[in-house]
Amino acid sequence: MESVLRKNAFLVQLKVKGSNPRTTFYGKRLIMVNSKAISDKISSGSFKVVAEVDEKKQTDKDRWKGLVNDVSDDQQDISRGKGMVDTLFQAPMGSGTHHAIMSSYDYISAGLRQYQFDNNMNGYYIAPAFMDKLLVHIAKNFMNLPNIKVPLILGIWGGKGQGKSFQCELVFAKMGINPIMMSAGELESGNAGEPAKLIRQRYREAADRIAKGKMCVLFINDLDAGAGRLGGTTQYTVNNQMVNATLMNIADNPTNVQLPGMYNKQENPRVPVIVTGNDFSTLYAPLIRDGRMEKFYWAPTREDRIGVCTGIFRTDNVPREDIVKLVDAFPGQSIDFFGAIRARAYDDEVRKWIASVGVENIGRKLVNSREKLPEFEQPKMTVEKLLEYGSMLVQEQENVKRVQLSDKYLKEAALGDANEDAIKNGTF
Repeated sequence: MESVLRKNAFLVQLKVKGSNPRTTFYGKRLIMVNSKAISDKISSGSFKVVAEVDEKKQTDKDRWKGLVNDVSDDQQDISRGKGMVDTLFQAPMGSGTHHAIMSSYDYISAGLRQYQFDNNMNGYYIAPAFMDKLLVHIAKNFMNLPNIKVPLILGIWGGKGQGKSFQCELVFAKMGINPIMMSAGELESGNAGEPAKLIRQRYREAADRIAKGKMCVLFINDLDAGAGRLGGTTQYTVNNQMVNATLMNIADNPTNVQLPGMYNKQENPRVPVIVTGNDFSTLYAPLIRDGRMEKFYWAPTREDRIGVCTGIFRTDNVPREDIVKLVDAFPGQSIDFFGAIRARAYDDEVRKWIASVGVENIGRKLVNSREKLPEFEQPKMTVEKLLEYGSMLVQEQENVKRVQLSDKYLKEAALGDANEDAIKNGTF
């Protein structure tokens, strides 16, 4: 390296005689240097420029330290870098290349879901059939299979509270994937076309992460609740129509997803799309056809329910035979029913704490208090107590199904029948 620099310095200092033309520019003689000779000499030496973190010089307060590891989105770097150098060197925001395609940094912070589960899943149970379907679909979308068109969307549907979303999160954590998330509430807006644009933005965020070497998927929760038609009273808006059309277009052209107003030929990586729902028959039929969406009906078996409940009660030292007895006692209940049973176990401890501090001091103790939040010893859970809590929850479910006051009030003027149900049951 030093010898190359010496040769370059010698070439710059050469005095070329005879053939060099003269100029009258302030009486000086113009010296012509062969630039090709210099470039040849420089290229003969090989050197590499790399960025390294010097812990002594670059502390956490150094705002440029993060440039060593580029894990951010290029379009967001444009917005974030605004104002960090002199305005002479940057165009006003909204003009030229300084106009970020993605409209706000909030999309990444709101869409990116980080999972902190251990790779061993900390005792959580993943149903084998569920995991198999998800792994195969994601892997196929990243492979180049000959003469095969792989559906981009995997639709997982089934009964309420059966753990569809949570099982997906466990599989993503097992694979080391941080998915880009969407929910049904984001599929409707007061502005026409906004949800369809958001789907494209989230898809391109996931594609950008894949382009930087990190596996990613787009995960949409409860698609049928946001884009489906639930009976004749559901209003079908232009946003419902555009969400269905956008998902159809992405499924047909997964490597050419454009944003409104940006139409270039640059291809983006393919991003698998995972959607969950309760009833996909409410969706637009061309969207759920087999070429676009692969459908998977999730109905956990008895073994699956026992495995999931083992994970729910894993820290409570509940024997397996008690878990089997609890699951068999409530065969028609969803999996989250057993999570609600476990949550009921702390009710008695909370009541004791309320009695000790007084009703008027609850807010002072729990909100913006200098004292620590109350900590309880883990209650002992016996199968008898769990069965009792389960029966209480079932009774509340029966009340909701039996006492349908809206039908009664709409059909007749039930003015003096406010306590009719309680009187009939003898609980009045």
